[in-house]
Order: sequence, then structure tokens, then C-alpha cells
Amino acid sequence: MSKGFTPSPATPGVITANDLRMGHCVWMRDGRWIADPREAELFEDEAIAELALLDAISQADLVVGPYLVEARRGADGRPEPAHFREAFRRSGPTHKHFQQAEAEASHV
Repeated sequence: MSKGFTPSPATPGVITANDLRMGHCVWMRDGRWIADPREAELFEDEAIAELALLDAISQADLVVGPYLVEARRGADGRPEPAHFREAFRRSGPTHKHFQQAEAEASHV
């Protein structure tokens, strides 16, 4: 499994990647890509997560760099980031700066 992380009921994981065309962060749910990380599928079983990751990797026409990352189950049962890096990616500040720059460039 990814970087020594093995999903379990105590430490579930989600699969994330970047949208190939737009570059923004996406998360996997039921084999497809969604923009809302709170709706991502939580993986608690290593074998199921590995199969889903292989599916994600095979979708190279849609996403780049898919990987499994540790998550937490929030009070509402939805995924929450377990580490700063994923919280940062979830908030998308670099993507927002890109959108702003793109909008400014289109007005030139």
C-alpha cells in the first residue's frame, strides 16, 4: 500500500488525484471522480483500497497522480483530512490563485 499506510477501520483512507484538464483536486467515490472531499469513499480494507487505487491509476485520461491518503471519519461519518497537507489541498489555495490569475489574464 501507499507509503507504508495501510487502511483499517481505525485509520481509513481516501483516494485523491488531480483532474488532468483543470488541475484541481478530486477524490474517488464508486470509481468516479468528485470535487467534494466530504463525499469521498472511505476505504478501511487494504485489498479493496488497492483495487480502487489500481482503478484510479488506470484512469490516466481523467486524472494524474492518484494516491491513497490517510483520513479520519468525522462526527457526521464523512471523511476529514488527517494531515496538514491534505487539509491544505482540500482548501485549494493554490487552485484559487490559479483561477484568479486565469481570470485576470482573460481580461487583458
